Amino acid sequence: MTNLSPFVYWSQTKQTLLLKVDLKDAKGAIADFSPVSVNFSANGYGARGVNAYKFQLHFYSLIDDETAGFVVSDNKIELQIRKLEPAWWPRLVATPQKPHWLKIDFDRWRTEDDAELEDKPRDVREDYEKEYAELQKRELGYIKEKTKKVYMIFYNLAMFVGYLYMVAVMGVLYYRDGAESIGKMYANVGNAFKFVQLLQYLEVMHPLFGYTKGSPVVPFFQVSGRNFILFLMIDMEPRMHAKPVVFYVFVIWSLVELVRYPFYLAQLLGREVGLLTWLRYTIWIPLYPMGILCEGIIILRNIPYIDETKRFTVEMPNTWNITFDMVLFLKIYLLLLILPGSYLVMSHMAKLRAKKLGRGRAKRRQQHLHAD
Repeated sequence: MTNLSPFVYWSQTKQTLLLKVDLKDAKGAIADFSPVSVNFSANGYGARGVNAYKFQLHFYSLIDDETAGFVVSDNKIELQIRKLEPAWWPRLVATPQKPHWLKIDFDRWRTEDDAELEDKPRDVREDYEKEYAELQKRELGYIKEKTKKVYMIFYNLAMFVGYLYMVAVMGVLYYRDGAESIGKMYANVGNAFKFVQLLQYLEVMHPLFGYTKGSPVVPFFQVSGRNFILFLMIDMEPRMHAKPVVFYVFVIWSLVELVRYPFYLAQLLGREVGLLTWLRYTIWIPLYPMGILCEGIIILRNIPYIDETKRFTVEMPNTWNITFDMVLFLKIYLLLLILPGSYLVMSHMAKLRAKKLGRGRAKRRQQHLHAD
């Protein structure tokens, strides 16, 4: 049976795309977004009456599939998409020949000339981007990338190399010395771990300066949680250095990052690697609970040591006339880590996984937002 496609009317601004699907009383609408395409299907009343309709579009340039979605109303479906890089597109689809059912939405259509009155003074590099890039390539022998993008590529690459180095060192030592090497791991890779963990505070700064999206709060608590374990619970207590649990937590942290940083690199380079995406949103399922367990054991092992040494404990009398019981704090911290902390982290990752992978299909969006 021939697939039926509905009429689709598109319009754009410099930052966004709007696709209006001409379907009335639509049911079961599904839109699969990727950085380069969208697959859409729904049942409704279209050009061929009540039928199942579907279409696929390969975009002219990259889109932000993280924020793409759609709204279903009684007489249409609107796909709301943000361009990855603000620019005016000469056409919607990658190929010069467009499908016969794809139309321009003249009611909403805007061109670069229309936006001139609202925009800042024109920049010849933006007005003639392709020509400027070609001229730059002829003059310099290469095309300059944006400074932010170059920095983010080098940052993620450096972090990946750092964690790869530590995993390689731990692997070689374990292969050479067997189980005896576990107690020596902190002595061999502890300083390297402290260095890369401190570097991760840059990930708190990235959203503040517009290098990445999202809030700085989430990376701040994630990085600070690890550094609390690494610096206060392990580094400052020499009796913890040879504990096997330190080796285990190092392995778990490293495995998570050896997937996360290559995934970010692929996104920066505009590459969609299916296996890498699946690992990014799946490997946390076994590793996060094991990491929380290991961190909890490290805190538990520290409680008698801190109770003995009174490290970080503030007793009366003192200049500030306050008291602080580090042992009590660790018990409360441990309780929060195991109960609400683990729940929040796991539920957040589960939502991201469902958003990215859906029911076994990458990038599925099933948003049923009914307009009034």
